[in-house]
Amino acid sequence: MSLLKRDRAALVVVDVQEGFRPAVAGFDQVVAKTVTLVRGARELGVPVIVTEQYPKGLGKTVPEVADHLLGVGDAVEKTVFSAARAEGFDLLGRGQALVVGIEAHVCVSQTAHDLIADGIDVHVAADAVASRAPEDRERALARLEKAGATVTTTEAALFELLERAGSPEFKFVQGLVK
Repeated sequence: MSLLKRDRAALVVVDVQEGFRPAVAGFDQVVAKTVTLVRGARELGVPVIVTEQYPKGLGKTVPEVADHLLGVGDAVEKTVFSAARAEGFDLLGRGQALVVGIEAHVCVSQTAHDLIADGIDVHVAADAVASRAPEDRERALARLEKAGATVTTTEAALFELLERAGSPEFKFVQGLVK
């Protein structure tokens, strides 16, 4: 485990899709924090990888997030729970992954566990993951931490990627988290 570094990290946005909106506890917070992370990652030159679980049934990535993905590339469509096992999933040679999304105890957890098994330094922003049941989210975060993931927050992750104050990037990130 180490601090996130912008030249080593990728942001992995797992299944923040329309079909989860009515059922997932904390959905609006996950969307807001994911938008913050996507905007910050893009400003800092950190690649963003987006996945969608069975979009025919669960819909596409929510527009609040999708609006900030122009130029990122297409979402990786999947039916496997772990994004790391999905055809077309690629961390672009990055050794760190900041993982966020839905559901914490299924797709987020399985993705993070597979990445850890592959030797990737995994960070999970606790305020940017959710499940239908809060207990599932809490257990998932505990299991991930025990497995070696760093459980962090959106703001902490962005400031780790930023590393220093006094730049236009700092002002941008500071504006995102206020």
